[in-house]
Amino acid sequence: MSKILTAGLTALFVGTVLPAYAQTPAASGSEQKNAPDAGAVTDTGIAIVKAALQLSPDQEKLWPAVENAIRERAQNRQARIAAAAKRIDELRDKGPLEALRDRDPVSFLQRRADALAQRSADLKKLAEAWQPLYKTLNPDQKRRMAFLAIYVLRDMREAVENRRSFDDEEG
Repeated sequence: MSKILTAGLTALFVGTVLPAYAQTPAASGSEQKNAPDAGAVTDTGIAIVKAALQLSPDQEKLWPAVENAIRERAQNRQARIAAAAKRIDELRDKGPLEALRDRDPVSFLQRRADALAQRSADLKKLAEAWQPLYKTLNPDQKRRMAFLAIYVLRDMREAVENRRSFDDEEG
């Protein structure tokens, strides 16, 4: 069981975390992951989480809401990445002096606030979807879910730190 869980967690990490943080802000939209690849990554992550939890038939009935929330969150994230890439491409086309001259810090703050509000709404929807299912999990399932969460969050933090150091080196 531990080998299966380790393999699943590795696949989850490789499939969901690394692609999300490997993209640097300087990359253009054409270099981004395409939608089918992002969907495949989401499908893999969902399958791994579901397999790790080993849901009972009654719990299976609560799973579609969780899966829908995960998919919607992933789609919204891809849309935010595409919008940011488009904005970067526009700025790149202007040239550095023109981009600096035409910058609008208020517009930047509004875009950032909108993105954070969307992320907040997505997380709230995900938490609301998980709540009924989580209440039905047995202690073993809860331990597996906690392990998945801790493992993925730790690796996400490391990926973010690596990305920031990469950005600092380029900047």
